[in-house]
Amino acid sequence: MNARLLDLLISSFGEIFIQGIKVTIPLTIISFLLAMIIALITAIVQVANIKVFKQLARFYVWIIRGTPLLVQLFVIFYGLPSLGIVLDAFPSAILVFSFNTGAYASETIRAAIEAVPKGQMEAGYCVGMNYIQIMRRIILPQALKTAFPPLSNSLIGLLKDTSLAASITIYDMFLASQRIAARTYETFALYLEVAVIYLIFCTVLTKLQMLYEKKLQIE
Repeated sequence: MNARLLDLLISSFGEIFIQGIKVTIPLTIISFLLAMIIALITAIVQVANIKVFKQLARFYVWIIRGTPLLVQLFVIFYGLPSLGIVLDAFPSAILVFSFNTGAYASETIRAAIEAVPKGQMEAGYCVGMNYIQIMRRIILPQALKTAFPPLSNSLIGLLKDTSLAASITIYDMFLASQRIAARTYETFALYLEVAVIYLIFCTVLTKLQMLYEKKLQIE
């Protein structure tokens, strides 16, 4: 590695990393929190077996899981303006990432809820609880403990998927590396560098996941 390339990587690391802190991480966190709300509502609607709402939830999951994430981004950011609906890039990305992750996470939560023995629900009714109280106090705490590992994987996957936001002009880590590469022609080194930065972020999330899983096992 020559001195010029080394200097470039050192100087570009800070710029790319800062975009990760300023854009990639907030985009991931906001999208994931909204996705969990969407997933929980979607899962509960299906488990409650309210026919109309259940069919709507299944339709939503079917659409999201059957279409590519990149296409969803393009439909919202580039397609909606033709219908007179214009959204900025960042809200568009949050909308798409939230509903995309929410669809997959809803299936994880639904499966976890259904894995809780049905006797738990019956026991709740026996002590005078209503459906909402049983879900909140008995079913969901057990289900979410089971769902935590796959949901953590969804969070890590979402962090990596945010690189697609560069395709709708969001100046995140990946777009920062693209612009530096276009200016310096050191594509291999710079794309490798941004991959390492993504790996660093994902490793931190993985370590946090392991720590919380140990805490859940103790409880």
